[in-house]
Amino acid sequence: MFRPESIVEKKSTLFSVVVAGIVAILALPIIGPHLFHGYHIAHIFLHVGGITLAVFITILATFAYSRLKTKRLLLSAIAFGNFIAAEFVRLIDTTWPTIYDLGEMPLSEVGHLLTFATLGLLALGVFRND
Repeated sequence: MFRPESIVEKKSTLFSVVVAGIVAILALPIIGPHLFHGYHIAHIFLHVGGITLAVFITILATFAYSRLKTKRLLLSAIAFGNFIAAEFVRLIDTTWPTIYDLGEMPLSEVGHLLTFATLGLLALGVFRND
């Protein structure tokens, strides 16, 4: 009998579901229109891979936090969720450069700030004494 919890217990199945889901969501708006753009598609796939790994690790950290309830795991889950946002911002900037700039601040700088915040949250989680 199928149980939804079994997807989380088998990490290979969870990873396959995450990869298929992310690629399916991003296929039409981002991957498809740039499929034959040479090395540009490689850059796009780099960020799609980053989003995929970040979603996978965020799910694992969230379920680990729900079982153990430590603040270190909560900070790690938030950090990896923040990394999803950073990779998504960088993917948008790679796909459509200079279209979604925030006034004088380029979108790539927003991605850098989010990545820096991710590192800060991970550092807080690592050095926290629970």
